[in-house]
Amino acid sequence: MQAFWHWWQHLPENMNPVIFQIGGFKLQYYGLMYLVAFGITYALITYRIKKEDRWDLSQDHLQGLLTAMIIGLVVGARFGYVVFYNLRYYLEHPLEIILPFSFNGGLHFTGISGMSYHGGLICTIIGAAWYIRKNNLDFREMADLCIPCIPVAYTFGRLGNFINGELWGRATDAAWGMYFPSGDPTVLRHPSQLYEAFGEGILLFLVLWPLRKKVRTPGVMLSLYLIGYGAVRFIIEYVRKPDEQFRHPGELIGYVFLIFSMGMMLCMGMITDVLI
Repeated sequence: MQAFWHWWQHLPENMNPVIFQIGGFKLQYYGLMYLVAFGITYALITYRIKKEDRWDLSQDHLQGLLTAMIIGLVVGARFGYVVFYNLRYYLEHPLEIILPFSFNGGLHFTGISGMSYHGGLICTIIGAAWYIRKNNLDFREMADLCIPCIPVAYTFGRLGNFINGELWGRATDAAWGMYFPSGDPTVLRHPSQLYEAFGEGILLFLVLWPLRKKVRTPGVMLSLYLIGYGAVRFIIEYVRKPDEQFRHPGELIGYVFLIFSMGMMLCMGMITDVLI
């Protein structure tokens, strides 16, 4: 058993996030996981359209709707990070919002780093609403169609975070903690990416998927999703390392209000918006 825990705790140190590299081109598991996530979501929605009598949506409309949602997701996730998590920095370095370079202390290639789930959610809804209105579809019906299929995609997205060695959790002495080389490699940390892969992905999918045929009131699935995701993410935020850019004078805290991180505040907003 001791050998297993040693292997488990040092697993992140032995993972290579790059599948293969040709010259300057790298194919990483992170990007592959997102492609798998989009593919599975598309397959599940297509399955529902074919197997359930409720839906009357052509493949052209489905592809157009998902394209609008994906564009909204990518744009919103980036600008959500800028606004919610690091606005002061990006006001001083506006080109870094859209360019994969850092100009702080010279020119450095960084890639587009920093994405926000909540920003992605907002603009995904905006993108979907735009397409739905343009094509005279029903927003609540389309939400009921798509929502039960979406959580499983988070499982792969969070696995991508895990393989990429990012978004790890707080320090812990629990046996299932892990050493992440991008943090202090001598400190055991909660593998919060795996907690989120299970909670936001598998658990939420197992709750919403069976309800897809039982809940008939239009729009209810979206409300259940917002409450469910918000609650799960809020709880996991307690073991996820707070964002270091949120500071009180002279002290690194990571909280924006009392003991609440930015992620917690945004999740409370999700839940409150539905309940009110």
